[in-house]
Amino acid sequence: MPSARARPFPHAAIATPHYLATAAGLAAFATGGNAVDAAVAANLALGVVTPYRCGYGGDLFALVHDGELSGYLGSGRSPAGATLERVRARHGDRMPIFGADTVTVPGAPAGWFALLERWGTRPFAELARPALRYARDGFEITPKGAWDYAAARGLYAGFEPWMAAHRDVEAGSLVRQPEMARTIERLADGGPDAYYRGPVADAIAAAVQAAGGDLSAADLAAHRGEWARPLRAVYRDLEVAELPPPTQGVSALEALRILDGCELPAGGAEREHVLVEAVKLALADRDAHVTDPADMRVGVQAMLSDEWVDARRARIDPARAVDPGVGAVQRGGTAYLCAADRDGLLVSLIQSNFLSFGSGVYVTEWGINLNNRGASFSLDRDAANVFAPAKRPMHTLVPAMGLRDGRPALVFGTMGGDAQIQVQVQLLTHLLDGVEPGEALAAPRWRVDPGSWRLHLESRFDDAVAVGLRALGHDVREAPAWDDTMGHAHLIVPRDHGGYLAAYDPRSEGAALGW
Repeated sequence: MPSARARPFPHAAIATPHYLATAAGLAAFATGGNAVDAAVAANLALGVVTPYRCGYGGDLFALVHDGELSGYLGSGRSPAGATLERVRARHGDRMPIFGADTVTVPGAPAGWFALLERWGTRPFAELARPALRYARDGFEITPKGAWDYAAARGLYAGFEPWMAAHRDVEAGSLVRQPEMARTIERLADGGPDAYYRGPVADAIAAAVQAAGGDLSAADLAAHRGEWARPLRAVYRDLEVAELPPPTQGVSALEALRILDGCELPAGGAEREHVLVEAVKLALADRDAHVTDPADMRVGVQAMLSDEWVDARRARIDPARAVDPGVGAVQRGGTAYLCAADRDGLLVSLIQSNFLSFGSGVYVTEWGINLNNRGASFSLDRDAANVFAPAKRPMHTLVPAMGLRDGRPALVFGTMGGDAQIQVQVQLLTHLLDGVEPGEALAAPRWRVDPGSWRLHLESRFDDAVAVGLRALGHDVREAPAWDDTMGHAHLIVPRDHGGYLAAYDPRSEGAALGW
């Protein structure tokens, strides 16, 4: 079994899904940087060493606790010049997964600088040195990374600029990305304006337009991230904090609030059944209601109200799986990381292209893989998350924290699209049952697909669990052991006597380190 033991660190800790990114974060600590410095350094490195999960053309979301809890929404918008009618004319009634119309304005570069402006102690150029070195001088692709590249080549076969840049990567390859290095250097020299205005912005817009989309340089120049008040709800003795829409954080809290009023069976299929049913109800509500907050018809307070939650809980049948209604599958790649320092600054950060390398639209001269976050939009005129100009799509990205008596007790999150809130629920129920953090991360997981409501179980579950869930009416499918689609979750636990426990998900090629 892959190692998953949580390790103690007396002063600071960072956990990411790739060991080189964790090393970049640790280097920031070593030069006197704080948790935000370390998180940004690690994220910049992840964009180079795991471009199949995140990068310089994606979005960013974060929770930061510095004595108070703050949230950052680094979500880009659809092109202002695109309309539902234009997109429907090109694609009919179904939004594509890839291509130019799925590209929204990347929010991550602005997010890095926003976090550093508020909390950082080190200049961007210093924090970017490991990422720049990996991009310019190269790094060796692991077998797991090579698998991700190979899988992506099956997705992007029709995108020649992307294929030209990525087709020759194999296990053991030394991957150099000089064009991406130019982007990093430009950000270090000129800050966010060097990305959202001028040659980089012009090249991004030109690449999208050449591929048939509507994104313009003016769309990039108009981008602004947003500071937001986190949402909170109590599960057992833990106050859980999530980001508000356009993220699915409200749905994570809805599932936990439903479960907070349930008597969970001690184990076996009956326990997993209740967890699955609560998650299904929350996912169905997500797809019915969550989108850009400016366009939501049902507010988050209504979705977290006692009346709403009680009504959903009443729909759970302990003896039978229930169809909660229509849902929309949200696959994803994504990279989640967390960091904490000796002064009690804690960061929960997630950054993503959405699915794998994103849209397939590649900005050759700057080495940027543009996101496909717009694939989340619906082309159904009656849907809450319907495509519209300059609109933020519903986001699966949900970094999280847990607090007791207002003090941080847990920093956690995961990648995985739809699986993110599902993994959060499974992880929290294990932890609050007293399972050691590393063992909670390593425990077998399930994932349910919205819409079809198929239930995927890692093969490491006891056979009796699968048999019992089928008997309860679930359409159970076996997933491989340590399956990536079950998320890469990481966590940090502040210790009462000082310092931290930190652990990374054994499904990833990550590391949890500190000092």
